[in-house]
Amino acid sequence: MKKTILLLCAIATTLVCNNSASAQYSENYGSGLKLGLNEKGDKYVRFMLWDQIWARSIDNNPGTSVNGAPSTNSMDIGARRIRLLAYAQISPRYLILFHMGVNNQTFDAGGGSGTTGTGGYGAGKKPQFFFHEAYSEYAILPSLNPKTSKPNKFTMYFGGGLHYFNGVSRMSSASTANFLMVDAPVFNWPNIENSDQFGMQYGLYIKGLIHKFHYQLSIDKPFATNLAAKDSANVAVDNNKDAAGALSGYFDYQFLDQESNVLAYRVGSYVGSKKVFNIGGGFYHESRGTVSSTVTGIAQTHDINQFAADVFLDMPVGNKTKNMAITAYGVFYNFDFGPNYLRTSGTMNNGAANPLTPAADKVLEGPGNARVLLGTGSIAYLQAGLLLPKFKSNKVRLQPIAAYAYKNFESLKAPGSYWDAGVNFYLDAHNAKITAQYSSRPLYNATTKELKDRKGEFIIQFQTAL
Repeated sequence: MKKTILLLCAIATTLVCNNSASAQYSENYGSGLKLGLNEKGDKYVRFMLWDQIWARSIDNNPGTSVNGAPSTNSMDIGARRIRLLAYAQISPRYLILFHMGVNNQTFDAGGGSGTTGTGGYGAGKKPQFFFHEAYSEYAILPSLNPKTSKPNKFTMYFGGGLHYFNGVSRMSSASTANFLMVDAPVFNWPNIENSDQFGMQYGLYIKGLIHKFHYQLSIDKPFATNLAAKDSANVAVDNNKDAAGALSGYFDYQFLDQESNVLAYRVGSYVGSKKVFNIGGGFYHESRGTVSSTVTGIAQTHDINQFAADVFLDMPVGNKTKNMAITAYGVFYNFDFGPNYLRTSGTMNNGAANPLTPAADKVLEGPGNARVLLGTGSIAYLQAGLLLPKFKSNKVRLQPIAAYAYKNFESLKAPGSYWDAGVNFYLDAHNAKITAQYSSRPLYNATTKELKDRKGEFIIQFQTAL
């Protein structure tokens, strides 16, 4: 793993030393890829493009096979995200948005439906290009008074479709183009790829602000889940039958600079360009979202209830000419999916189970880079970054970053500690950056559910966003 890490670091350092940077968005970026439809500029179509390419060295979990070969460590290069977004505003009263793309394509995984084996439609090839969001929105009380053109202190917008105005936490509506860390911790999307579609559900929402108080509320129809409960196990699994409507919301008070809420996306780091301090909280409720079979063999349904409280700070510090800044985010989640509910997951996981692994060596998480993701219980999460002073050349900005998650679930014998540390190399703010990060995860014994070992993963991400 050390040789692979050194190689990846050398590539990143070479690219950093031959590019330039500025603040949150490049000075060259301006208003982005925007097509004006009138001279005033209030009728337009806006396009956004971004990709995130990962090069990784992974310490695989015990019992891992990669493409049929037993593997303790593996290296890959793949696409975490390739995205295209477009939205149009030809009247201040309504907006339409489409967001599409590809996720998680590696050399042996992430291919389209039916791709397997060797050949033109082999494993990992021709990934599915699908819609992440598709919704329309109408302004009931717009941000600008149509008569005076002055900002309204009370606004309200109504929309519907496949949307991202999620409940629970700030990070549940996180922008994927300006993370502080290399990626989201994923448990910030508690229903990810079970009753939602990559973080989104079909529904109706309202959003807006009351002075400095921002709100978003939605009623959604969760995607169908139908996992079968294990007999007498008293373990809840996702099975919502004809799913009841889900209610969700997130609210925050923004004490300092006000953040844009034209789109759903919450910024991970402003790279010293704003003064933001917010306190927020949210919820998600779905009736009869899971099912279990009790020790006496009786089937029971359970509501899904999720709650969170969080705080976000992004603040310039020190000499203004140096443009230093601190970014910090903390959140506490309380999840109830039913008795002993637990999910494991590995981002862009290349591993498969090696059938020859002795039972004593197996881990609860499974093969590859899988980890315990979330479950009935609680998660406390903190991430922080320090934007270092500008260099004399003013070309590259460096931002050391770190994160820690403490997960305590009722189905496990002990809480788990997860940590990440790395650095952002801003070449042209978030429009062009390289992130290097090392992550450490605990592993649990598959039988006793006690802590067993730790494994690590090193990632270098190359991002361009236009």
